[in-house]
Amino acid sequence: MALESWIDLILCFILFLLLIYIFVSVNITKLHKVYLGFHLAMMIWPYCQFAIRTADAPIYQLFYVKLAFVDCALLTTGWVFFTILLSEQYQYLKRKFVLFLLIPPILSSIGVILNPYGWFVRPVDGHYIERLYGPFFWFILASLIFHAVASLYIIYKALISDQVTRIKNQVLYMLKGIVSVTVCLLLDIFLNVVLDPYLPVIPGFTSLGILISAIFFVITIHQDKVFDIVTIAHQDIIDTLEYGILVLDDQEKVVEINQALHPFMSLKTGDRFELSCILPGGANAFGHFLRHYRDFPLETAEIELFHPDIQMYVSIHAAPILVNTVRVGRILTFQNITELRRLIDETHHQNTILQERNQSLVKVQEELYQTNRKLTKMAITDSLTGCYNRHYLTQHLESEVSQSRHEPFPCTLILIDIDYFKAVNDRYGHLAGDAVICGTVEVLRQTLRPQDILARYGGEEFLIYLPATGETQARRIAESLKTNIERNRMYIDHFEQPISVTISMGLLGVGDFTAGPAKDPSAYLSELFKSVDTALYNAKHQGRNRIVAAEG
Repeated sequence: MALESWIDLILCFILFLLLIYIFVSVNITKLHKVYLGFHLAMMIWPYCQFAIRTADAPIYQLFYVKLAFVDCALLTTGWVFFTILLSEQYQYLKRKFVLFLLIPPILSSIGVILNPYGWFVRPVDGHYIERLYGPFFWFILASLIFHAVASLYIIYKALISDQVTRIKNQVLYMLKGIVSVTVCLLLDIFLNVVLDPYLPVIPGFTSLGILISAIFFVITIHQDKVFDIVTIAHQDIIDTLEYGILVLDDQEKVVEINQALHPFMSLKTGDRFELSCILPGGANAFGHFLRHYRDFPLETAEIELFHPDIQMYVSIHAAPILVNTVRVGRILTFQNITELRRLIDETHHQNTILQERNQSLVKVQEELYQTNRKLTKMAITDSLTGCYNRHYLTQHLESEVSQSRHEPFPCTLILIDIDYFKAVNDRYGHLAGDAVICGTVEVLRQTLRPQDILARYGGEEFLIYLPATGETQARRIAESLKTNIERNRMYIDHFEQPISVTISMGLLGVGDFTAGPAKDPSAYLSELFKSVDTALYNAKHQGRNRIVAAEG
């Protein structure tokens, strides 16, 4: 097989590797899924070029030729829509403009598929490895150029818009990708179509252009995180803070830095941070602070100083970032306290102004307090249902175990699973599935007592902790839960018939809720969770919609 037959397949394989790279390196969002579909479509063209040269029968060769050009027509339309989405020019998503963009590729696809009178393509010597293009081919080419011009126009509008600073990198990457694939496509047509009578066929130009454009997309996704809305929102919030924030890993390398820190230092993500380099006078002037910072990494360190280079009083606060008592990094805050120092110096003769400043500080502290409360709540609750999450319940039970070493008491754990929940998702969709989960949680809350704790254990599973409750009383509560869930009818948007579900329950009564002096609370709880999980499995295995108690 000739080398030219393998060029497009190699490019297709590289596109496939890029697809795998995206799966591995980024958090997959809905918009990522759309792009991955678009990326798969980009792989069709080089594969078809390879298949045309390797297929023996003309009918299969013609099939791959048609598939390649239908894919090409749809790809150029996809370019325009991705340009709109990534450049945030949503005003172009109006119905008339969308129809205007869709008409050329639809007509092109119909013409390619039907190929009336050979107006699109004709074989040479009965085969389509070498082929003659008709007038419809030039209509397709005009449609491709039209979409490329439309994409360039949208990029131009994005570059002169108000949000250009935030999206400049991703827009420029799109521009490079569109120019690359357009140039390669036109070069392919010029050399292999216009000059076909004078030159041998040079394969791979269009496939190479598609590959280059895909590489620009991957660079944009990996470096600028243009699809990661959570990351963008997080960075926007960090950048609005007045304090300079520097997050370091355990190797003192920069993980994150906000805009408020730029007056103090010039760093970027990945740089190694040296605290002594930013202190005026270096290590000699602040030796005690630096020694404490280096020798006691698990403790906080704080210092106030005057920085002559920027003419500011600065408060530097360093605190460890701990995960399960293991330090994984540091967070440093840099606060400009120049104004605060001035106010302190003028306390005696500007008392009124100082009081106003104090009121402002109190307001800021209250806002920070409220923000911390919200963050604490977010950390212990499930975002979908609003009930506690598994992490909170585990910590709460570990605390209960530790406190009950001297005064043990009975309790019960109930593990709940919504029966046939996958069938609900498959039939009604994931949004309806989320609504079913929330509706089920609401019934559970209404049935449980105030002192009971409900937590989302994972997916459609929920764990209930019944303190000071024996197994007999717990079974009555479990029967009430099962009955109320079975009777509950949930109405979902766009579906006329209500949805009802049942639940399977594993029940574990703990007569003496204490790990004893020899056991670790975490290991003890793991044993309890394993037992109640086994009971739930038995309930599902025995037919679902039932309660099975764990074996003692």
